[in-house]
Amino acid sequence: MRSLAGRGELRRYSRHLLIPEVGLGGQEKLAGARVLCVGAGGLGSPVLAYLAAAGVGRIGIVDDDTVDLTNLQRQILYATADVGASKAQTAAERLRALNPQIAVDPIPVRFTAVNARELVRLYDVVVDGTDTFGSRYLVNDACVLEGKPDVYGSIFRFDGQVSIFGAPGGPCYRCLYPEAPPEHLVPSCAEGGVLGVLAGIIGTWQASETLKLILGIGTPLAGRLLLIDALDARVREVRVARDPACPLCGDHPTIAMPGEWGGPPAPARRVAELAATELDALLAADPLARLLDVRDPHERILGSVPGAVEIPAGELEARLHELDTARTYVVACRVGMKSRWAAERLRDAGFAKLYHLTGGLLAYAALDPDFEMF
Repeated sequence: MRSLAGRGELRRYSRHLLIPEVGLGGQEKLAGARVLCVGAGGLGSPVLAYLAAAGVGRIGIVDDDTVDLTNLQRQILYATADVGASKAQTAAERLRALNPQIAVDPIPVRFTAVNARELVRLYDVVVDGTDTFGSRYLVNDACVLEGKPDVYGSIFRFDGQVSIFGAPGGPCYRCLYPEAPPEHLVPSCAEGGVLGVLAGIIGTWQASETLKLILGIGTPLAGRLLLIDALDARVREVRVARDPACPLCGDHPTIAMPGEWGGPPAPARRVAELAATELDALLAADPLARLLDVRDPHERILGSVPGAVEIPAGELEARLHELDTARTYVVACRVGMKSRWAAERLRDAGFAKLYHLTGGLLAYAALDPDFEMF
């Protein structure tokens, strides 16, 4: 536990020192704590800002992404001039400017099964600021295997969730979601959108839970999942029990590495992938080839493809009769999630000449400066 250095630190944290549950001893706990934030985006921005302001002594920031213009609607650590810059490095600069008395570790790498445990091992608490199911399983698994709490948060459109996984005796993320839902059912913010301020609500709640864990005060959210509906201003709580049969944290665990499933591997996908760089050539070479756009109508306001067949993924089952099994279809959506499911559904329905556009229409738009897609 680090002692506060002098009057400057005492003055900076004076509003904490006035709280009986925190006081000088609690502030010294914060100064000696180490927190890893995986993801420096919508959730990570408020988490990092409040942890730095609170005086958490060492903060690690794992994010291999760069700032994009579309991030600025919710990722409040960044400014327009930061577009194209490393999120981890830029966030670290902002935190040091906010509180020069703390240490910040920018880690501009992807969080993977290879490095997850090594990174988690160096910190006391881990905050999950990721936005995909795969990443959440990795964070959860590494935390359970290393004995560190995982402060979880997720957002989509107007809805958010907060909980703590991996606490002693409590459930892990796999107890809540034993298997990852199909990708087309859980689109990312890039695919489905998110109310910007919701990231602040959920991220701030994650920061609060992190501080409580460090200070050892209050009742943490272990075993409790908060469901926040920003549209109707409602908060509900769902109890989540540890599953004794969980392959990670159960009585007889079978998972020894982050990201494992403890069972037979999933079957390989049967629809061929087509790179965005190959789309024009395929459409030119095959007169029967068509691009099948499975985005919803409201998504097409962000850019459309002339000549594409437009059938929303949610209507595909009812409109299969509009498609011709003799044609070649390249199935695409915004970033490639709904379209992957749609392509598999077409394959199951008897369509043999199919491709899935890797990276979606955003990847295709990036190749042509005259084709605008947001």
